Amino acid sequence: MESSLRRKVEAGEKLFFLLSDPEKPLEVDTVVQFEESGADALLIGGSLNVTPYDIDEYISSLRAEGVKLPIILFPGGLNNIAKSADAILFMSLLNSLDPYWLIGAQVSAAMLVKRLGLEAIPTAYIIIGHGGAAGHIGRAQPVPLENAYIVAAYAAAAELLGFRAIYVEAGSGSPTPVPLDAVKHARAAIEDTLLIAGGGIKTPEYAKNVVESGADAIVVGTLAEKNPGEAIKILEAIKRK
Repeated sequence: MESSLRRKVEAGEKLFFLLSDPEKPLEVDTVVQFEESGADALLIGGSLNVTPYDIDEYISSLRAEGVKLPIILFPGGLNNIAKSADAILFMSLLNSLDPYWLIGAQVSAAMLVKRLGLEAIPTAYIIIGHGGAAGHIGRAQPVPLENAYIVAAYAAAAELLGFRAIYVEAGSGSPTPVPLDAVKHARAAIEDTLLIAGGGIKTPEYAKNVVESGADAIVVGTLAEKNPGEAIKILEAIKRK
């Protein structure tokens, strides 16, 4: 999974990750639309009211309808680890004030991830600005919007610690999109690490600015839920050569 995504990036592609919260999952027809339009992966995860059974059932419904899109868990906790996914973003929330989200949850999850045979993609998670439910549940101290340069230090630390992906996140449905400066600072601080950006991306123009600022991949969830047509325009915009 990770290797195939990296090959695309090395070939000059920008990646589009569709995000679905299993508490209010995207309709199967909507996922099919995004797959046909060229989405690279479906991220599944949520912070509240989710069980592994919900995720497995949702993935089964997608596969039953012929969806072949790679499915990666974007876990909001141990309750998001489900065996039917293809991979998991094995994340540490670097700016959490709670050691549980830095290393405790990962220790609790590690043997289960191995037992289920999930491909793990070591990912540093950095929350900036609004933060949303993930920031609240994860007890994050979000990087202030006006001090986006701080993201560079987190990104550099993540790469030196061996993380292979960095996810800079403004929070699902954030009223303020992930800042371009944060993406630029993160990109300037790292070399080979996959850079993912998400939260509040609502227009094709802004999405293009995000990838031009250095993101290898963008994540769109809330907009895809509320207005799939507009979200597909974002996908098409970043895929356009």
